[in-house]
This record gives sequence, C-alpha cells and structure tokens, in this order.
Amino acid sequence: MIDALIIGAGPAGLFAAEHLSAKGYDVVVVDRMPSPARKFLMAGRGGLNLTHSEALETFVSRYREAESFIKPLISDFPPKALIDWCEGLGQETFVGTSGRVFPKSMKASPLVRAWLRRLNDRGVRLLTRSTFRGFSQDGNALISRGDEPPLPMPARAVLLALGGASWPKLGSDAAWVPMLRDAGVEVVDFQPANCGFDVAWSAFITQRFSGQPIKRIKVTSGSHSVLGEAILSEKGLEGGAIYALSAEIRTQLNQSGTAPISIDLRPQLTHQALQEKLGRQRGKQSMSTFLRKTVGLQPAEQALIRESGPLPEVLGELAARIKNVPVTCIATYDIDRAISSAGGVALQEVDPHLMLRKMPGVFVSGEMLDWEAPTGGYLLQACFAIGLAAAEGISAFLDPQSQKDPAS
Repeated sequence: MIDALIIGAGPAGLFAAEHLSAKGYDVVVVDRMPSPARKFLMAGRGGLNLTHSEALETFVSRYREAESFIKPLISDFPPKALIDWCEGLGQETFVGTSGRVFPKSMKASPLVRAWLRRLNDRGVRLLTRSTFRGFSQDGNALISRGDEPPLPMPARAVLLALGGASWPKLGSDAAWVPMLRDAGVEVVDFQPANCGFDVAWSAFITQRFSGQPIKRIKVTSGSHSVLGEAILSEKGLEGGAIYALSAEIRTQLNQSGTAPISIDLRPQLTHQALQEKLGRQRGKQSMSTFLRKTVGLQPAEQALIRESGPLPEVLGELAARIKNVPVTCIATYDIDRAISSAGGVALQEVDPHLMLRKMPGVFVSGEMLDWEAPTGGYLLQACFAIGLAAAEGISAFLDPQSQKDPAS
C-alpha cells in the first residue's frame, strides 16, 4: 500500500510530495495531463513571479478574508524560504523594481526540470494521464489510466491537489466538486479571480482600440485604488490594475449587477496642475492634437474620455473627466480566461492539518481551498505554503506517535 497518494501535479501537490519523500514515505503523484505542472509552466511564460519581497504583515493582508487561514502557513514557509528553495534547485532569483521576485532565467521550465529530477531521485513516482474518479465504497481513490476503467489505488493517506476552476485546458477543471459535495463536503461555488471584465464599449472603441494598453493610470473601485496599467479589449478591460481590483469589482457585480469604476489617466498630476496645462493657448490645433501635446493623451485615452459623452468645454470639468473617467463593468470574463479562481472547499471543512473533517485520511491543498490572492507572487507563495502544511499534516497522520494526531 502506498503511504501517500497525491492527486494533482501542480505546485502544491509536487511540493507536498517533495517533503513527504524526504521523510522516507512512499509517494505516488497522479495527474490527468500528459505532463506535470502545466499551469505552473504557463505562468512562467511571461516571467515566473514566484513571490514578493514586501514585509510579511503587508504580504499576508493581500489574502483578504482568508488572511487568518493563510497567515500561519506563510509564517511557517515565508517568501525567503521559497527563494532559498528555488536557489537550492540551481535557479538564482532577483527582486524586480516592483518588489516582485523572479528567477533570473525568467522561465518556469528550468526550475520544473530540476524539481522533477529531485523528486525522481527521492523515489517519487509520477503517473501522468491518470484521472481521479472519486472514492470506492471502502475509501480508496479510484484512478483511471488513459481510457481504462477506474481501479482503486490503496493509500494510507490521500492528498487532493486538483486546483481550482481557471484554465481548465491546463488541468484544473473542477470535476472533483460533485464528488466532494456528494460526500457532504461544502464547496463554495467557483468564480473568476484576477480576471478581466466586460464593458459595453462603443463600436469606435472595439474597432479602433481593441488591444491598446492604457499605461501609468490609477483605477478605483469603491474605496480601493491601484496604480498600474490596463488593456482595452473588444470585450472590456483587462490588465494588471484591473486584476488587482478584481475581487472588489466582482463583489460589486454580485451585489448590484453592475460595477462602476473610475480611471485617472494622469495620477501624477493634481487636478489643479492638469487644469493649468489645459489652460494653455490652443491656437489652430485640433482638440485631439492639443490634448496629445499638452497632457500627453494618446488616441486610445482620448477615445476613453469621450465614451461618457462630449468633452466638457469648461477647463475644470475637462480636467475632472481626465482624472475620473467613469467606466461600468457589467460582467466578469469567463472563468476559463481567468488567471485564478475564488471559491473551493470551505475552510471550515478542513482541520488545522488540512484534513477533511468528514473524510479522515483525505487532505486538501492549493487552489482547491476557498481563498484567493492578487497577482504579484501571492498565488504561488500560498500554494507552496499550503502544500508544505498538507505534507506536515499527512506526516502527523501517518506517524501519530511522533506528532500530534490531526484527527484528535
């Protein structure tokens, strides 16, 4: 019988496998995809943002309602520990100007290759194209290899690390939800996180400016504001500043059906300074040329300020429009286009060692649990920390004489 069966070869599952194998346990990892860490590799295509260098108190506050759950886990495995782990695999890191931490290679693939070699050296067995089909009546995980019928895979402990509901083509399709709900486990409905939002743009925006970035802006939703950039898309708005506010915008959508936000196109200028620039002599210049030369408004930005009506003729009102462009979000992008997801196994369903209270010996980790985080390294940091916590919980379960039994 296997000591630990880990279902899901993402960061949380593989990290748990690493720590359990280091303790001498027999570990098998199964994943339905042809190769492991598909979503992790995709995240690294644009530069793998591992974690963030900010102070720990600020760091854990990014997890919003889940802060009390996440804080002790990240305290046990803080950003410095993740950096040390990465460098221990031969991948040097650096801190970017934003405080985000990246491997110097800016890729996930070298890190994954080194990681898989370490797991192989420690005897971890990886079975790909192997799909979890639930549990048998006697509690064994049912796994089907390829097109074969599912067979029980007996294990002393099982870790579910199947991911959330975003990017289903990369493996996390949330097919496990009805299985756990049938067992009486509460699963909060998944919603898109770190996502874009639909906006009813005019045809002028969609036809002329789809894909155009709006840089060095401030976006505000309610009492929350973020500096960054956004992208005008045919559907609406996306990009870093929008993703950072996605939880606030989504909450407003759920409550009211629409979510008004505002965009400050020139956050570096006060209203008064902007008005003074606009007060210069326009001469024979067109308004478009004047706005471009005096305050640097590019065509896409000018189209944006015209979306809410004709340009005000009063200077103070024009400055106010530039500093506070109103945009109404009407829906989230589909979850399969979201970077991550909110929702999952309700946190009260697991004990302090991440074992399901209703299913002794079955543990849960990673994005399967009901927490969310913005981009910036917070997602990966939490997945690694949760994977480690689950490994420690499984170790305590398998060897209750050396550690407190998590079932007690």
